[in-house]
Amino acid sequence: MVNCNGEGVLFIEADANVELEKLGDSIKPPCPYLDLLLHNVPGSDGIIGCPLLLIQVTRFSCGGFAVGFRANHTLVDAYGIKMFLNALSELIQGAYAPSILPVWQRDLLSARSSPCITRTHHEFDEQIESKIAWKSIEDKLIQQSFFFGNKEMEVIKNQVPSNCGCTKFELLVSFLWKCRTIALDLHSEEIVHLTYLINIRGKSLEFEVPYGYYGNAFITPAAISKAGLVCSNPLTYAVELIKKLKDHMNEEYIKSLTDLIVIKGRPELSKSWNFIISDNRSVGFDKYDFGWGELIFGGVPKAVSLISFGVPVKNDNGEKGILIAISLPPLAMKKFQKVVYNLTLRNVEGANIISKM
Repeated sequence: MVNCNGEGVLFIEADANVELEKLGDSIKPPCPYLDLLLHNVPGSDGIIGCPLLLIQVTRFSCGGFAVGFRANHTLVDAYGIKMFLNALSELIQGAYAPSILPVWQRDLLSARSSPCITRTHHEFDEQIESKIAWKSIEDKLIQQSFFFGNKEMEVIKNQVPSNCGCTKFELLVSFLWKCRTIALDLHSEEIVHLTYLINIRGKSLEFEVPYGYYGNAFITPAAISKAGLVCSNPLTYAVELIKKLKDHMNEEYIKSLTDLIVIKGRPELSKSWNFIISDNRSVGFDKYDFGWGELIFGGVPKAVSLISFGVPVKNDNGEKGILIAISLPPLAMKKFQKVVYNLTLRNVEGANIISKM
């Protein structure tokens, strides 16, 4: 429920005595200036009883701007934020009303009258020892971003049969999951998870999510495996596990997930060596026009613990690609960087890691 108290949106104005171009690639994930570009107002970072939206505009000495948004994820998902920013962009440019009007039909995704879990939901499987092990290193994580352009993706593609039938992003996720599992240096019998966030809008389901629906409309199927199998098998092994997640894309799975959230009281996604990945490339965070010129970067500014985001960027040569920020402990990050380099980057001239935090 939303209490409309008429107090408006939390809005912050800030000035930075530096030219935007001096920040270079540091504005890309993981952005080390995030706390400055999006101030953490006390009481604004919760879920219940906190503001729905926080916006900060930072002016740079060159005339450039950075606009930071933080929304309550209980209310909206990435598509919903996209709708809001599209509407804001249209109104700034003189439109009388947004081209896509918001739709709030949350009852569409309500639990059944007699909730019943009918599918397997590995994304909530929790091994206590593994969860404790992850939590013990969670405050020691560092972040590093990796750029994958056409050359890098071609090297990865050559590691699987030409008829494997996976998408470009599924292939990249499989590759990152394998490299990350190797870097964590787990016991071969340890269970690892790969949770793949999937938007259910526009899918061939028995019901249709309305075009203007801005609430959360994604599912979180997870692949599981013994760590040793992910590490020792060819990349095709991880690819096939991820492809099987598509089998979850049906109405019964969505209903089962919705019922599970009610029955188990909104459980958190597993922290038992879980790697959660979200593809934000098609959201369009990098394409808004607020009347101030072309965007340099738009997207989620960093990884969040075990959650990584695929964002579209251009490298220094203007090549389009996918940027992924990864969080790992320092020693694991060194190993991850080495594994990624050995499997792809050493075969690509000019390829490099984008940034570090």
